[in-house]
Amino acid sequence: MTVESITAPTPAPDLDEGIKSLVHPVRRAILAKLGDPERYFADQAHPLSLGVCAGRIEASCPLSQSSISAHLAALQAAGLITGRKIGPFVFFKRDDAAIDALLASLAAAIGATAPPSVSEKSS
Repeated sequence: MTVESITAPTPAPDLDEGIKSLVHPVRRAILAKLGDPERYFADQAHPLSLGVCAGRIEASCPLSQSSISAHLAALQAAGLITGRKIGPFVFFKRDDAAIDALLASLAAAIGATAPPSVSEKSS
């Protein structure tokens, strides 16, 4: 089986691109679901350690496959999720370090205190 990384995690997403990627409620919902894959995608046939298969994400949202693909592409371009292709499947994971960096950048830009990290909240 061929494993091909589609995106490398980005350490600090561009603030404007990150905010723009979060404007749509479906993208926020996808990020929330990817943050708790055991809850939302427990029925996935492949191990969740690989990430969540694009098909499972599409099945969990009330939009067309092409719309969900566009939303995933926007989140990926902003560096908030990573994807990798394994055989015919594409698996996505939320990049909590990138989300933390985005939140810290936003806090610095508006002179606020950075919120607790996403990874601290999920532990």
